[in-house]
Amino acid sequence: MNGTAEVQPAAERLVRVGDVEICTQAFGAPADPPILLVGGAEASMDWWEDGFCSRLAAAGRHVVRFDARDTGRSTTFPVGAPTYGGEALLTDVVGLLDALGLDSAHLVGVSMGGGISQLIAARYPGRVASLTLIATSPATPGGPDRPELPPMSAELARTFEEPQPGPDWSDRESVIAHFLAGERAFAGALPVDEQRVRRIAGRAFDRSPVPAAAANHWLLGDDKEPAALSLGDITAPALVLHGTHDPLFPYAHGEALAREIPGATLVPLPGMGHQMPPPELWDTVISALVTHTEAAAG
Repeated sequence: MNGTAEVQPAAERLVRVGDVEICTQAFGAPADPPILLVGGAEASMDWWEDGFCSRLAAAGRHVVRFDARDTGRSTTFPVGAPTYGGEALLTDVVGLLDALGLDSAHLVGVSMGGGISQLIAARYPGRVASLTLIATSPATPGGPDRPELPPMSAELARTFEEPQPGPDWSDRESVIAHFLAGERAFAGALPVDEQRVRRIAGRAFDRSPVPAAAANHWLLGDDKEPAALSLGDITAPALVLHGTHDPLFPYAHGEALAREIPGATLVPLPGMGHQMPPPELWDTVISALVTHTEAAAG
């Protein structure tokens, strides 16, 4: 796969979804099977790196990434006081499919985006051609705190108990340092590539008129009583990609997803923590995604 031609992204595009504008960007031919990448909390689409999206598009997929509300160039809300709840992030994804003219797409969700994708697959099965879950946990009652699932590592728990002061959101270097510290806290056995993280975080800062708004995602609660989710209700073909050294959701969380979603396939990502798949794992991840989406289409 390393020899595939590079696919350049289309221009960024703002689309209206309900009461917000969502910034999107596509790679590849629109006639190819669509893959919609759903990011994690506080993460603009920049964390789905150009090289990753390009290689996936070169394998014959129409790849769409987007800034969730309060990140990147999408609509932002008052810092520290978002006027929406977690449900809005879900309805934004479904509304984005409508705005892009897609009856369905292959959903790929990481972390919080994986939880959102699980709920969409259960509630809107006709919109999900296949489901891929990366570095996430069952979005069932109790979530990652279900008693049979292992808790986060003791070291990571200490970072939550003794949080560092937040960044100066007006200062580019302070924001980059904030994201770099987070990457180190959530990393597994693979070394953190500081220059790579600095490049991504810097780009995210440069694209974001209100960088501080991204932290609103940590303040979200449920704005309506959610329907109980049973993973057994998910009918889309499912692929679970999970780091073997995830300190937030240990590997057993990925095993639970694969066990409880009918017919799901589990692929371990050696050494990866709770993070976007780094480039040294792209061969494994892209190969699994291509195989999975091809099988789902067939």
